[in-house]
Amino acid sequence: KYGYTHLSAGELLRDERKNPDSQYGELIEKYIKDGKIVPVEITISLLKREMDHTMAANAQKNKFLIDGFPRNQDNLQGWNKTMDGKADVSFVLFFDCNNEICIERCLERGNSSGRSDDNRESLEKRIQTYLQSTKPIIDLYEEMGKVKKIDASKSVDEVFDEVVKIFDKEG
Repeated sequence: KYGYTHLSAGELLRDERKNPDSQYGELIEKYIKDGKIVPVEITISLLKREMDHTMAANAQKNKFLIDGFPRNQDNLQGWNKTMDGKADVSFVLFFDCNNEICIERCLERGNSSGRSDDNRESLEKRIQTYLQSTKPIIDLYEEMGKVKKIDASKSVDEVFDEVVKIFDKEG
């Protein structure tokens, strides 16, 4: 609807992990299973590759919704270093939800996702990683006036309505 190409950092990492020709597959699996953040060089190379492929196929497709990135200071610095002058972050869409709701939703997703990190132990580790590493990045973008916060504890339809309002305004 808004002309964005959705890129999920996690999905790109999971796909790369499954690629038998990947030099990073085993490393990515270990990080994901431990609820840790994959080294920035790997994640950025995958994001940049997808962005380049998308724009090479259609130069008009130059707006991206990057899901799940940056997750820590290292990610942010790597992004700024690699993408400086090549990409501009318009805003951060922050889905705010309490930990228990997040865990329950991910456990429910785990019934069909096949993801190795959709279990309580990995999820609790991911929450700790979020609090220590990701929340400060969101706070930084908030100070820059770039965070659009959504109460994600609501129903899917209510959350989507809020997302639509933001995109209608921000374009």
